[in-house]
Amino acid sequence: MSKILVISGHPNLSESNANTTVIETLLSRHDDVAIRRLDSLYGEKQIDIVSEHEALLSASVVVLQFPFYWYSVPALMKRWIDEVLSYNFAYGPKGDKLANKHLILSVTVGGPEEAYSPLGYNHFSVEEFLRPLEQTAYLAKMQYHRPIYSHRMVYIEGVYNELSDVQNRAVEHGERLAAKIADLLHSPESIIKQFVNKWFDKLDSLSEKTEAFLPHLSKQLVLCLP
Repeated sequence: MSKILVISGHPNLSESNANTTVIETLLSRHDDVAIRRLDSLYGEKQIDIVSEHEALLSASVVVLQFPFYWYSVPALMKRWIDEVLSYNFAYGPKGDKLANKHLILSVTVGGPEEAYSPLGYNHFSVEEFLRPLEQTAYLAKMQYHRPIYSHRMVYIEGVYNELSDVQNRAVEHGERLAAKIADLLHSPESIIKQFVNKWFDKLDSLSEKTEAFLPHLSKQLVLCLP
């Protein structure tokens, strides 16, 4: 199974200039990547919850790759979120299966950057519109990272943007995504943070056995507990 899991929520990825290029760029930079194309896997069909859970459990980094539809995710990805991030899997008393996994939102935005500002016609920033997904990550105890997004990622022949410009922006977007994932998986800071998170999670439900903690403690350490 792959450490990097990309959930592609485009309803017709084959016809996407931007999302296809982003994914291809990521695949050229990382070997251990699994792509879950929701459009070809399911479309109108029932989602295989077991398969989706297995893919998520094996991953260290989860990327939600999607075009910005009406300030949110496409309907197919919303259905995936509703059904796959289920009770006692992603949340609830036993819902810790995604804890400490990295989540990155990778978003292609059609409109220009200036439209997503208080004086723009959309009034709010892209990151503000993505707050519900950020809270979803917190509820699932995932490590949420600042989303990666690019503007003017739609090509309409003779009307809006040049195809080469959109593709170039998509390559740059994919490069940023690949670099962020490399940092999360391989930088010393990320490795230490991951270790600390797992170590302290064990303190929430202490067992009688202490072997899991002792090998990482200095022999000179003295604990004074009430």
